[in-house]
Amino acid sequence: MQFIKSLVFNIFLYAGLVLIFILAIPTLLLPSKFTLFFGRLSANYIVIILRIILNTKVVFHGLENLKKVDKYFVASAHQSMFETFALQIPLDSPIFILKKELLSIPLFGWYLRKIGSITIIRETTTKENLNFFDKIKNTIDKENRPLLIFPQGTRIKFGEETSFKKGVGRIYSSLNLPCIPVALNSGKVWPKNSFIKHHGNIHISFLEPIMPGKNKDEFVKEIENKIYSEIKKFK
Repeated sequence: MQFIKSLVFNIFLYAGLVLIFILAIPTLLLPSKFTLFFGRLSANYIVIILRIILNTKVVFHGLENLKKVDKYFVASAHQSMFETFALQIPLDSPIFILKKELLSIPLFGWYLRKIGSITIIRETTTKENLNFFDKIKNTIDKENRPLLIFPQGTRIKFGEETSFKKGVGRIYSSLNLPCIPVALNSGKVWPKNSFIKHHGNIHISFLEPIMPGKNKDEFVKEIENKIYSEIKKFK
């Protein structure tokens, strides 16, 4: 039965996203706010089909923490492709940091470029990467949109713990902004690289802001502990 539900869900997922991407093509010639609208539309579509087909609810916790500071960046756990869409619902048009290769994907990559995503070339030392943190600061200083990063660097299985990348500490020091950590259990329902989707609700928790001014290594350790401690509550 779970295989059949997963099959139906995946059909609706990819067919729906392709349709939304096609409908959004004219926004490539319009201001980015129109492209961002379709990003949030795709997120809401995924939440709806999760509820209808898999009987899975998406529950946001701690939304009040987003209102405690005027400007902030978000550092989220990463277990599934799900949160790259879903976090666009509560956040106000987030700016993504992502692999440069994603920009080469037809339509999808064009939209990522249109909404001002910041790219990095992994595992290399290039002139572009050397200016990476300056690029982030310059972008955030100009935009009234929160930065969204995934400090684990890649998707990991629910229940696994890997050390956060040190780059999140450099971003914290460079931006001098509060950071809102995000814990979630999406990998329990929607595992990485898995066709099968499992039963259970998806919880996303926005934790208390970590204010600027800490040593960057101290910050990385604190945010790592906060996120993993919260994830354990979802077991």
